[in-house]
Amino acid sequence: MIKTLAKSIREYKKATILTPILVSIESIIDVLIPFIMAFLIDEGINQGNREKIIFYGILLLICAFLAMIFGILAGRCAAKASTGFAKNLRKDMFYNVQSYSFANIDKFSPASIITRHTTDINNVQMAFQMIIRIAFRSPIMLIFSLIMAFLINVKVALIFLAVVPFLAVGLYFIATKAHPIFERVFKTYDKLNNITQENIKGIRVVKSYVTEEKEINKFFKVSDEIYKDFTKAEKIVALNNPLMQISINTVIVLLSLIGGKMIISNNLTTGELTSMISYAMQILTSLMMLSIILVMIMISRASAERIVEILEEESSLKNNEKQIKEIKDGSIEFINVDFSYVDDDNKTCLKDINLKINSGETIGIIGGTGSSKSTLVQLIPRLYDATKGEVKVAGINVKDYDIESLRNEVAMVLQKNVLFSGTIKENLRWGNPKATDEEIIRACKLACADEFIENFPDKYDTYIEEGGTNVSGGQKQRLCIARAILKKPKILILDDSTSAVDTKTDSAIRKAFKEEIPNTTKIIIAQRVSSVEDADKIIVLDGGKINGMGSHDELMKNNEIYKDVYESQMKVES
Repeated sequence: MIKTLAKSIREYKKATILTPILVSIESIIDVLIPFIMAFLIDEGINQGNREKIIFYGILLLICAFLAMIFGILAGRCAAKASTGFAKNLRKDMFYNVQSYSFANIDKFSPASIITRHTTDINNVQMAFQMIIRIAFRSPIMLIFSLIMAFLINVKVALIFLAVVPFLAVGLYFIATKAHPIFERVFKTYDKLNNITQENIKGIRVVKSYVTEEKEINKFFKVSDEIYKDFTKAEKIVALNNPLMQISINTVIVLLSLIGGKMIISNNLTTGELTSMISYAMQILTSLMMLSIILVMIMISRASAERIVEILEEESSLKNNEKQIKEIKDGSIEFINVDFSYVDDDNKTCLKDINLKINSGETIGIIGGTGSSKSTLVQLIPRLYDATKGEVKVAGINVKDYDIESLRNEVAMVLQKNVLFSGTIKENLRWGNPKATDEEIIRACKLACADEFIENFPDKYDTYIEEGGTNVSGGQKQRLCIARAILKKPKILILDDSTSAVDTKTDSAIRKAFKEEIPNTTKIIIAQRVSSVEDADKIIVLDGGKINGMGSHDELMKNNEIYKDVYESQMKVES
């Protein structure tokens, strides 16, 4: 885990290394101050030696100034290293998520990924800063203060060692009890974020069904779980402070008691006792800081594990050695293809698919809900890999292509149309970043989107809200189709992407495809028979298997499923 996280330090290695060095120098100077103070009291103040007072006084001021300078430098380096580390972690996580296949994405909910990018990284950032600064300062202060205390008086210094077992047992108890609760809390955070995200996205549905009270109660229930778990964990962690206070006060009382007797018997000087009390404070403060670091590490460990899950997740789809980059045409072939989302032969979504599509053909796919229409077309650009058999494009197995090159030649308009915040032009240029205004307008005319865009006050510079909430479902679909056309792909897949447009517009889009992009292979998944009846070939899917294949007329004669669907839709329309 540490090795994986450390890779994200990169250009901040210098600041990461400098911080403990500067902290070490600052700590050593701080340890020297009580030692010099003992000489100031014993050789200067107690003996009335003005020269010694001035000498040790100036020496103390120099040490304090140097400690301050090194402390400031250490703080700046620690801040730079920790914020830089967090920045790289976010970048690395986001980069890795972008490489995921659909199968990888299915493992993590969007809310969970967001929590890991925010709350979890903030926890790890804080822990990292404490580790490179306080985790170095505290042990150095502890060790050197103990050494100096033993140099002054061995008997008195042994008091410090007496509290160590007591502290060790207490801190171990806190660590073992609190960590499992923090792990549970962050998983609950995912649930909370998921509920929040769902409600913000679906606020119109919530209001239309008047279920605000139900959703509020659901939110409060999860929020209350977090409150109870955090309260429980913090109660355990809160034991840290009284534990340290008991130790500090016990040591100071023993020092005063034993030290006072030793001063009376001339076995200890006033300056030495003052130094011993200062070292006691340094030792116990160091132990307290170490305990705080321990608590922070407990909290961040759960976060670190969740971050590493994202970083170490490898895409289930990878380029093989061939990495062919040129796709010659849009022909497609499925040879004995089976597919299972869980890689289980007994739970296949597609079974024994054999299909050949010539380049430039228009293919219609129709079937009931759950017949795996979308799954079938998602195997073409390798959003998933076939469990068995081969999927070929231009006569070559899709696994032999460079994934990026393959996907650049396959444009998909998915069931869930997604537009991003930005202007219409910016959204359309997702299809082709270098597209000219003329190319954008032509693509929109093919998708029958130009007619409504021209009615907007800002036309193609109209701002689209996040998720496309300020355009209708049909407008959103047409913009997504135009975006796909701009890619100038060899294969265009429309996954039920004209369901929100009227039949006239649907017909106009299909006519434009036929006339304007005849060499592009077009696959149209639809619920309406009218959307596919003029296709070169229509595939009827049922239960993940091809139930029928042919033209509209052929299927009307030979396929009962297709005939039933057609007749039921004709009755509705009439």
